[in-house]
Amino acid sequence: MTTAPISLEQYTQEVTALQGEIKYLKEQLEWFKKQLFGQKADKFIDTQNSQQLNFEGFEKLPIQEEEKKVIPAHERVKGKRSGKDKIAFPDDLPIERQVLDLPEEAKVCPETGKPLVKIGEEVTSKLAHKPGSYFIKQIVRPKYGLPNGEGVLTADLPGSLLDRCQADDSLLADIAVKKFGDHLPLYRQSEIMSREGIMISRQILCQWLLRAGVALKPLYDEMLAQILKSGNIFYDETPIDMLDPGKGKTHQAYMWVIVGGKAADPGYRVYDFCTNRCHYNAAELLKDYHEVLHSDKYGAYEALANKKQLIWCPCWAHIRRKFIEAESGDLPFRDWVLRKIRYLYMLERVAWARSEEERLRIRQEKEVPIIDSLIAAIKDRLVNGKILPKSKFREALGYFCGLIPYLKNYTQHAWARIDNNVAERAVRPLAIGRKNWLFVGNEAGGEAAAVFLTLIQSCRALKINPRDYLEDVMRRLRDHNFSKLHELLPDEWHKARQ
Repeated sequence: MTTAPISLEQYTQEVTALQGEIKYLKEQLEWFKKQLFGQKADKFIDTQNSQQLNFEGFEKLPIQEEEKKVIPAHERVKGKRSGKDKIAFPDDLPIERQVLDLPEEAKVCPETGKPLVKIGEEVTSKLAHKPGSYFIKQIVRPKYGLPNGEGVLTADLPGSLLDRCQADDSLLADIAVKKFGDHLPLYRQSEIMSREGIMISRQILCQWLLRAGVALKPLYDEMLAQILKSGNIFYDETPIDMLDPGKGKTHQAYMWVIVGGKAADPGYRVYDFCTNRCHYNAAELLKDYHEVLHSDKYGAYEALANKKQLIWCPCWAHIRRKFIEAESGDLPFRDWVLRKIRYLYMLERVAWARSEEERLRIRQEKEVPIIDSLIAAIKDRLVNGKILPKSKFREALGYFCGLIPYLKNYTQHAWARIDNNVAERAVRPLAIGRKNWLFVGNEAGGEAAAVFLTLIQSCRALKINPRDYLEDVMRRLRDHNFSKLHELLPDEWHKARQ
């Protein structure tokens, strides 16, 4: 049986398709090599055009000039010192004096034989450390018998988070901060305490944290409510492993991160544990939310935006990343797009240094025309240009065009941002933590982890000592008026302490 001969046109089409596939596979290989061995930052250096965007009509931001000092024969730029590289001690830090005196026989002048006179001291100070200070806290309550054997009176126990727990609130706060703030797994904490003669198993530490997480849940719910009231939230999710006891292995769960507030860098961040990545999780949490939402192009957020339920501001950093990864195709056009996006970010830096009204004016007068030019050029390139159907460049163009209806939303709201980097930064502590403690044991463990991550990472974002905060709140929460629960949120707690 003979096969029909292949025509020259078919042969040419087959060769063209194979060449396109080879090019696509090479592009993928280069991307994987860059992920393994290259820099991860989305940095674009424009080598063709070094001109900066002209900020016509705006005052220049003050630029701090480098201070110079004159040195004989030449000038040298004086190094910048912000003061962060200095060592500072708190005023109430305990001091232990170690006196190194001369021997008695050396306190006599060798020439005259007269005793030496003390004229002062040479003091050298060094920051020192002792192993962790543990102690037993005994609460003594005298008992008083009523006349005629009618009963016994004692003072009430002070407020505490957990009933009948051998751990004081100070220890619970320390364990939680070490795990969810310093990423120290419980088995390591158990080993550290054993070196001090304190023998507590990892299982008991885990039980304490589970119970404490449940007890602190009202604060978590209050912070989430405050975020949803803010009208300006940032949303992201990241995978986290959960142990599957029946199979002796782990399966992938997810931790969703919600950051909210009308500030340049909002302090509240809530972590929501879910056993899967279903759209339902985001839709359920945002079912009553109708204002500004920043996120990547995950389908759950896009579906809510398509229903007109909320104002979706897709992330321009993700758009930029797509074009940076497109290292083949029309490189001059790709560089032009990246240059335009860089101009948007330059304008945003100026806008955020101004008032809300001025910020909106800069966006409408300067940024919207740039976005319009990008939309027109990319749509034309996608429709009329010769592009390989399978290529990073084609993916970048398609990704951009899918977001066109929403790209200018951030320009209409003063507290909206051009990207979702606020939520991306909030994910980082979790990414570092899971490399250390690896997985959560079950769903209850994931929910407790979400509560502690919420309170501790919000404290860190607000520059509050999370250990001091947790210890104080744990002692007060049970006796606090629940209608005024917002008073125990980190920022309100800090204001009251001040």
